[in-house]
Amino acid sequence: MIHSSIECEGLRFKVVDVGLKSRNMNSDFEYTLPPAVRRIVSSFRLAGWISFWVQVVLAIVSSLVLMFALVSVTARSGAGGNPGAGVGLTLAAAGLLAVYVSAYWAFRYTLISRRLRSRDASRRPSPKDALQALRIGIIISMAGMLITLFGGQALIGSLLAKALAQPQGGTVFVPGNINQYVEAFDIFVVQANINTLLAHFVSLAASLWLLRTVNRA
Repeated sequence: MIHSSIECEGLRFKVVDVGLKSRNMNSDFEYTLPPAVRRIVSSFRLAGWISFWVQVVLAIVSSLVLMFALVSVTARSGAGGNPGAGVGLTLAAAGLLAVYVSAYWAFRYTLISRRLRSRDASRRPSPKDALQALRIGIIISMAGMLITLFGGQALIGSLLAKALAQPQGGTVFVPGNINQYVEAFDIFVVQANINTLLAHFVSLAASLWLLRTVNRA
């Protein structure tokens, strides 16, 4: 009994010793990375994940609203619907598609962070590759913002046309001509377009901050 307990204690000490050695190896590896590289790694990981999740949440909310809006416009197209709303929704959908592309690119920032921490030096991206990825991310965000702004202008124009065309004063509501009235759902569509614009802004801000971090390293 005494001999077995000593063996168990020795085994436990060996396991603890192995764990301490592996922990020291990891810390030694982290220490071998220059401080500038470590800052870039943490910045890419933090900005990538924040940008990714913010864009995904805003894109899902906007997608649900725009899906119902497209169905509504298609149903009313034969009843004299406003053509400006159709153009605005098309541009808003294109801007929303750019958000999903931008979210994927933000996820690539986290992959770049993982590759920068790799033990294999050949797998680490060069500064030129990191800058190229950031430039592409900025272009995606700016193009998406431009398309979304055009869509917002078309949507606001269609709402303005509705507001000017609807009867003013104490007139009687005509159920058969409902397309000329501004509805609450029209405001939801504008809100979805603003959410898309906010997603592109978050992506652009994250890419510009990472570009500043890399240039200062």
